[in-house]
Amino acid sequence: MNHIILFHPEIPQNTGNIMRTAMATNCHLHIIGPTPFVINDQTLKRTGLDYIDHLKWTYYESYEAFNQAYHHPLIYCITRYSNQVFSEASFSDIAKDYFIMFGAESSGIDPFILKDHQQRLFRIPMVPLARSLNVSNAVAIVMYEVLRQQKYHQLSTFEAIKGKDFIDKKIL
Repeated sequence: MNHIILFHPEIPQNTGNIMRTAMATNCHLHIIGPTPFVINDQTLKRTGLDYIDHLKWTYYESYEAFNQAYHHPLIYCITRYSNQVFSEASFSDIAKDYFIMFGAESSGIDPFILKDHQQRLFRIPMVPLARSLNVSNAVAIVMYEVLRQQKYHQLSTFEAIKGKDFIDKKIL
C-alpha cells in the first residue's frame, strides 16, 4: 500500500485537497501534528472533501507516535534539500508499503527526520528561483509517479460511474 505522510500541515485547504487525492488514489494518509487547525467535519466540508467516509487516514500527535505505530518504517522524504529526483526512486513493487513524507508549508520536514532518512531524500525538479510548489500539488505529482510505476494497480482507468461508453451514448 502507498502511504502519504503530512508532517505538521498548516493550511486546511491543502490538507483537504491531499485528503481527496489520498482517497482517489487508494492511499492511506497519515497526518502528523500538531496542526494549527482542527480537523473536523466543518473544516473538511469547507475544503470540499465529500469522500471522507472512503478515506483511510490516521492522525498522530507527534512523529514519535507515528514511529511507534509503524515501527520506524522506511520513509521517502520529498524535500528541496535533495539532489535526487523523485522519479528515480523505484516504487514498482506493489507488495511493499511505501511511506512518502511531505513537509509543512512554511518549513518543510524537520531536519532531524531528513537526517534519519538521508538515503531516501528526493526532490521535484523546478527552476532554481522557485523555493517550492504548493504541497497539495507536490503530493499529486509524486503519488501519480508512484502509481504510474505500479501500473495504476487497483485504480480505474475508465469512467466507472457513468460507464465506459458515456460519450458515445451522450452524442447519440
